[in-house]
Amino acid sequence: MPDSDHRDGKPGHEHWHGVDRRQPGDRRSGKDRRLGKDRRQKNVGPPKGADDRRRGADRRRGERRTGFDRRSDEGWLDVPLEDVESAPAEGETVLVDIARAARERALAPFSGFKVGAALETVDGQIITGCNIENASYGLTVCAERVALLKALSEGHELFTRIAVVTDAVRPVPPCGPCRQLLWEYCGDLQVILASLEEVGGRYQLSRLLPLPFDRRLLSSKR
Repeated sequence: MPDSDHRDGKPGHEHWHGVDRRQPGDRRSGKDRRLGKDRRQKNVGPPKGADDRRRGADRRRGERRTGFDRRSDEGWLDVPLEDVESAPAEGETVLVDIARAARERALAPFSGFKVGAALETVDGQIITGCNIENASYGLTVCAERVALLKALSEGHELFTRIAVVTDAVRPVPPCGPCRQLLWEYCGDLQVILASLEEVGGRYQLSRLLPLPFDRRLLSSKR
């Protein structure tokens, strides 16, 4: 039987470690492979559509990118919420009236949608807020957050309820960021939604924010 370390009459170590068997131009030899025809000589130009991108043309097509609303009519139906209380609690009329007055100080030159809020502390003090709009839109602050930040900056820590007033026909609940901040600093307080004429609903914040993200999820034992 031939020696397994020899192939074609060559010692095994020469077969594996001797003269480099790789041909010129082989990418493993480190030599320039561009000795023959350079496949890169053909100028294929920029990718298709690059000129459009440089001109700022929008190449996006299809319903997903056109801005059309793809939701069905059912997606706009009101979600029914059960009232926590059918009758107003003591002092609600005063709280709502204060929120209505705060709404008059709103600065909403772009949307024209004025909102007033009145946040009640556990010891009966009332801190007001109104929405303040900004030309950049993204820096606009809602009435609920204005009232909350004022209250926190003044040292208040415990709150019982907040009244939110607009001139809309239907009750207008706090937006998502407002719900998040109210939950974080006020807990499950009562949210009173009112128009310029009447109260449209009373809800616990847990009904408006049923699955909140809060400090409990930041526990080291998660």
